[in-house]
Amino acid sequence: MESGFEELEQKVRSAAQLVRRLRDENQKLTDEVEQVRGELEQAEERLASLKKEKDAAARQTKAAGQLQREVQGLRDEREQVRTRIAKLVELLEELE
Repeated sequence: MESGFEELEQKVRSAAQLVRRLRDENQKLTDEVEQVRGELEQAEERLASLKKEKDAAARQTKAAGQLQREVQGLRDEREQVRTRIAKLVELLEELE
């Protein structure tokens, strides 16, 4: 009978150790989950910020392209004006 009681006592101790170990692991995992959730939240905020920056950069790129086309148009127009003025100067020189 004593042997059976000792065996039961050992099983209870083992079960108690297992419960303590599992509680510790559970707490560690809970802490880790909280940490990862915090990191996830920060990553999502950073992603949202990067998306805004990307959208702003896309708008700036579009505006820069429009400005580049406008500048090229003005350069073409300036060249046409120069050509006309050169022709007018030639006509004036012929008149003299």
